[in-house]
Amino acid sequence: MLRVGLTGGLGSGKSTVAAQLRALGAYVIEADELGREMMEPGHAVYDEIVRVFGPEVVGADGRLLRPRLAQLAFNEGRLDELNAIIHPAVIAAQQRWMEGVFARDPAAVAVVESALIFEVERDARARGESDGVLADWRNRFDHVIVVTAPDDVKVARYAGRIAAPGPARESALHDARVRLARQVPDAEKAAGADFVHENTGELDARRARVHSG
Repeated sequence: MLRVGLTGGLGSGKSTVAAQLRALGAYVIEADELGREMMEPGHAVYDEIVRVFGPEVVGADGRLLRPRLAQLAFNEGRLDELNAIIHPAVIAAQQRWMEGVFARDPAAVAVVESALIFEVERDARARGESDGVLADWRNRFDHVIVVTAPDDVKVARYAGRIAAPGPARESALHDARVRLARQVPDAEKAAGADFVHENTGELDARRARVHSG
């Protein structure tokens, strides 16, 4: 069995690398998808978010108003509060998923795609935690792969993915820069990773690098 963390900043292209690893036979789960599921009504994470942030983050349909929640988190300084609710639950779910994978296939390679592996560790240590799964990613993974790209490329990719040209694109560009500023720089991640995948070329070149290991 092999536990692999796949990480990279927003717009780095880690989802493309994850898809290529899946095609090679690895089991892959997306931390962002786990988080989105847990933020739906009926989940304990949802209930805690509503308790902490109040009814203003709940829409008429009972679901979270994600733009308002993002504004509170990134623009009003409450990201740590939000992460403290989501991260422990998501990491526990990752652990359960990996245990299930290895129970079915002891020789499996289980890959967790997560943008915030290093950020979770940074924030846990900032709270004074020195061990456990939040404070040391090596308690969760045997190896970590970091996908890197220039920051301007990341910002352009993110904005291009979520907004059409025009005022919405400008807003998305600003949002990307704010989010990126909260993430650990690539150079720091690369220094602490086991493998680094530079994602600056075309798709065929990236695929070749993934296959070559």
